[in-house]
Amino acid sequence: MTTKTKRAADVLAERLYDAGCRHAFGMPGGEVLTLVDALEKAGIAFHLIKHENAGGFMAEGVHHRDGAPAILVATVGPGAMNGVNVIANAEQDRVPMIVLTGCVDADEALTYTHQVLDHQQVLRPITKESFRLTAAGAGIIADKAVAIATEPRCGPVHIDVPISVADAPAPNDIARPYRPTASRVAPSGGGAAKAREALAKTNRPVAIVGLDVLYDDAQTVLRAFLEQFNIPFITTYKAKGILPEDHPLCLGGAGLSPLADKHLLPLVAQADLVLCIGYDPIEMRVGWRDAFDPSRQMVIDIAAAPNTHYMHQATLNFIADTCETLEMLANTTPTRATWPGGEPQAVQNALSEAFRKDEDWGPAGIIAEARAVLPKTTLATADSGAHRILLSQMWRCDEPRGLIQSSALCTMGCAVPMAMGLKLAEPGRPVISFSGDAGFLMVAGELATAAEMGVNPIFLVFVDASLALIELKQRQRQLANKGVDFARHDFAAMGRAFGGYGHTVTTRTELRSALKDAMAADRFTVIAAEIEPGAYDGRL
Repeated sequence: MTTKTKRAADVLAERLYDAGCRHAFGMPGGEVLTLVDALEKAGIAFHLIKHENAGGFMAEGVHHRDGAPAILVATVGPGAMNGVNVIANAEQDRVPMIVLTGCVDADEALTYTHQVLDHQQVLRPITKESFRLTAAGAGIIADKAVAIATEPRCGPVHIDVPISVADAPAPNDIARPYRPTASRVAPSGGGAAKAREALAKTNRPVAIVGLDVLYDDAQTVLRAFLEQFNIPFITTYKAKGILPEDHPLCLGGAGLSPLADKHLLPLVAQADLVLCIGYDPIEMRVGWRDAFDPSRQMVIDIAAAPNTHYMHQATLNFIADTCETLEMLANTTPTRATWPGGEPQAVQNALSEAFRKDEDWGPAGIIAEARAVLPKTTLATADSGAHRILLSQMWRCDEPRGLIQSSALCTMGCAVPMAMGLKLAEPGRPVISFSGDAGFLMVAGELATAAEMGVNPIFLVFVDASLALIELKQRQRQLANKGVDFARHDFAAMGRAFGGYGHTVTTRTELRSALKDAMAADRFTVIAAEIEPGAYDGRL
């Protein structure tokens, strides 16, 4: 009996399957047909999408539920270039993504130029690494790609796959042990002792929690640590829900809303100890540059990577695992009462007043109604725009990644495909996306993909016929209204035209009814929530 020789593409696909990958997204061309075949044979479903950028966001949505690297497949030339935005997003938003592009063989490229360009040269600046697959090295390249994509800080890795290499037989000895995961480490020595001393003496501590904590799987340890030492905490938006946001120590997300930061930044300035726990400031805006001062505050930075951003500086920098570091800090360190003046509670009260939920209509009323109607188990996505600032403050998360968004690159058009990815990975849970009308129009064609996949997320669109956030900035600078307004469209009709359901709503009662219908629907639903121009004024 003879064993059929594996193709290089099979070796690559099987390694991705072993990494937990079960879904891949892309638009095939002749150059990637072998890759698609290999993925399917390995047990990884290939999903045809309408645009590679949207496909990458669908893949990210899946990743946020199953933890496996996202997979984007793109063919030569324009296919690969269509993915540039979402690949750059994965790099800035720390999403482990394997980008597989088809390419012509090296000898062919010497005399053939149609659609031929150097994918690696284009993508190398926005990926952690770029490889060109070889038949003999397929196993090593696949293992390296997975390791580099998933190790701190996570990000995209590109593999360019020549046509003949994908089909080439892999050597029989290609199977080799995967490299083991690196052991977790904690600080020690004088720095660790100094940090424990500061924790023992603090009266006004505050923690700023970021995305590294999720990739270190440190939620349980973090909660125990914050509760043990009674430390109020702020999160970045990508880390929302790291602890349930109704937790008494939670001060919500920061870094995008000037209205929220007006209350949060003064509290941080009053702290005598600032603990940056897995905090990656790539999500934060300019107001958080040098938001704390190590010359008068003890600032402890626990991060997955060295500080090369210079958004802030610290008294102590620990490049270490958050679980191990928090356990080291807590070990034998005495606790004490904190914030005797009750300042964190006052900030919580001020934030509740700033982002009221009793508005009759408008963006705040829409968000409040959706949160009140939809179950706690609902997963949500947010597109970039004015609505996202408000949503990120008002949408309470009870679990990590309960609300996902493009929080570093801030890409428009991400919410709809990410919601589709979430629904693929968690078909039994309600899923809703929140989009501005401009962002929704960028990806409206993917409604056809939603119909073809048979998924039933809710797509809620804020309809004001304007790039509301940019229009607001334009008015603030006393500039003429140019290039920000467009026509109102019938978004509900778009939903029906692509095979789903559609509702247009103008009151909370209508929205409540539409949401209840959507939760019971067997197909996706588009809900167009009509609001007036300028509806975000004073609310961000």
